[in-house]
Amino acid sequence: MDQAGALSGREIVSPGTLALIGSGETSRSGRQAFAALFASLSPPVHVAILETPAGFQPNAALVARKLGDFLREHLPEYRTDVRFVPARRRGSVYDPDAPLVAEPLAWADCIVAGPGSPTYMIRQLAGTLTWQLIVTRWRTGARLAFASAAAIAVSRFALPVYEIYKAGADLHWSEGLDLLGPLGYQLAIVPHWNNREGGEELDTSRCFMGQERFAALWRLLPPEVAVLGLDEHTTCLLDFASGSARVLGVGSVTILAQGTERRIERGQSFPLAWLKTESLIRSADS
Repeated sequence: MDQAGALSGREIVSPGTLALIGSGETSRSGRQAFAALFASLSPPVHVAILETPAGFQPNAALVARKLGDFLREHLPEYRTDVRFVPARRRGSVYDPDAPLVAEPLAWADCIVAGPGSPTYMIRQLAGTLTWQLIVTRWRTGARLAFASAAAIAVSRFALPVYEIYKAGADLHWSEGLDLLGPLGYQLAIVPHWNNREGGEELDTSRCFMGQERFAALWRLLPPEVAVLGLDEHTTCLLDFASGSARVLGVGSVTILAQGTERRIERGQSFPLAWLKTESLIRSADS
């Protein structure tokens, strides 16, 4: 039996907790996010780090290893044991369809992916063994942590940041990996929501799009899709067992749906139902 088949035979439980991180996964706020994610796991915690988002970069392995070093050094109480998933490019020796490349996913308690290009991650993972194993492990209880580009990539509709911000492409959305779609959540996840790198001269909020341009992007989304905006150094921790989410870190989380906007501050919780457009609108009207 292949890896996916073996895993699909496990008892189906509530999906594992999902951490969506706006940025700062290797900062103090990142440590808080991973500590919350690991809290109910017995040491040693097995973590698989996915190299795909930065797989186009010559230093893709180094990017992943820096994250691994951070987890080992800053969460010693969990005796974090890290392995890497070098699923960098289709058709290469690091093919996401290669069983040896994907092997650490079956071992992991928690699967992590971070910075890079969201559209590259989508192209390399969609329909592959690696992605199938990630979804199967999550549905049988493994924790997931997706930061920055990886958080965008797992959306129903993904923001093509580099294409628009760096290369001047027309405003559009890409088909994402849609991790949460089968659970009834239609989301466009947008990290770096409050980014200020542009200073006074350029609005780089809304993941470098700016408020005016993002308003136009929002109008391009189907009406059933909600936007989940994640401030930098801020995590939205989704607990499917309890049906609720918590905001950790230094900022807030913003939910947009059909003209309705909710802002949830750090330390606060909210029902996961708010991530579904109709439920958010009902809650705003009540």
